[in-house]
Amino acid sequence: MTLLTNNLTTIDSQLSHRHIDLDPEGYLIIYLDREAGLICAKHYTNVIDDRGLAVDPETGKVIPAKGGVARTSTTLFTGRTAKELCVKVIEEAQPCPVTMLDHAAYLGREFVRAEIALLSGSEYIQD
Repeated sequence: MTLLTNNLTTIDSQLSHRHIDLDPEGYLIIYLDREAGLICAKHYTNVIDDRGLAVDPETGKVIPAKGGVARTSTTLFTGRTAKELCVKVIEEAQPCPVTMLDHAAYLGREFVRAEIALLSGSEYIQD
């Protein structure tokens, strides 16, 4: 890697560890369906408690950032490109499952990363 690439990677890594406020409308889990050639995003609802933590609206339990929790998604969005998926999630879904600009920007970045992985055959891991 070049010095510039190393610097950019360091910046992105540091920014990935900053505090973010959670979107009260929920979150999306992004993955690839390589067989179908699709970028997929499952939307899950949550409630933000007084500590700023996401909790399952059905159980009231905190939703961990890492690890598996069996939950049912509310909507499955799919697209062949990052742009197509952004349009479906941000412009067409009613009500829109994204209410915060930083969340929309994050999803756009992640959808592009997922599209690159889909096209290149590389692994995609959501940030």
